[in-house]
Amino acid sequence: MKNLRAFLAIAISLMFAACAATPPVSEEHLAQRERVSSRYATAPSDRPGLGTKWGEKRLSLVGTVFFERANLNHPFAVAAIYYNDEAGIRAMAGTVAWQRSAPILSDPAAALVTTELRDQSGRMLPGLIVGDRWFVVGEEGRRYSIVVRNRSDFRLEIVLSVDGLDVIDGRPASFRKRGYILDPHQRLVVEGFRQSTEAVAAFRFGPVRESYAAEKYHNTRNVGVIGIALFNEVGSDPWTNEEVRHRLKANPFPGRFATPP
Repeated sequence: MKNLRAFLAIAISLMFAACAATPPVSEEHLAQRERVSSRYATAPSDRPGLGTKWGEKRLSLVGTVFFERANLNHPFAVAAIYYNDEAGIRAMAGTVAWQRSAPILSDPAAALVTTELRDQSGRMLPGLIVGDRWFVVGEEGRRYSIVVRNRSDFRLEIVLSVDGLDVIDGRPASFRKRGYILDPHQRLVVEGFRQSTEAVAAFRFGPVRESYAAEKYHNTRNVGVIGIALFNEVGSDPWTNEEVRHRLKANPFPGRFATPP
């Protein structure tokens, strides 16, 4: 019995000694471990904030019409709307005062077109203006639409992009792409990426890793911005050089008294 206890004591002592005397791991061994671990899947990296997902199918009927641009690849006005979740907008804009109003486009577009983002209930999304940039606050999981109103007396072509992708063909956006044609004083509601002449895939706010840009092209460089390019039709340009000269030469006091028309 005494011999057994002595044997166990020696065995336990040897075990602790072995644990205490574990040799240091060599750099070569660590490198081998890294090579082995690299064979297995790792969680995807993710950017904070919102992107736009490829949502559910929604009915949206369109047709084709002829429209000749006054300038083929140069819109007469371009605007951008930046979106994110509330925390992201606060970080980007450094302010807390939200408002619900249409983005202010630069002249002459401001007099011709209004552009809004509205949620699934039709309410305008809140946002704010900082300098010359318009920021809009979204919420993960919520559907949204882009609403454009033509306030002019002539037709316009509107080319739209979401996260750097054209809303009609889903490919990288470009001024060369064709857009939606708005008749005078018409209102256009764009609810998603166009799948056909009858349906779109709804715009839905979601994590950047689930955005259409990330899933389709593995590129999130342009996530978080909506682009608007405006083209006028041949023969309908209200801002010709002659008109500009007339405006600049206008006399504020041409006469003394008012006369009837």
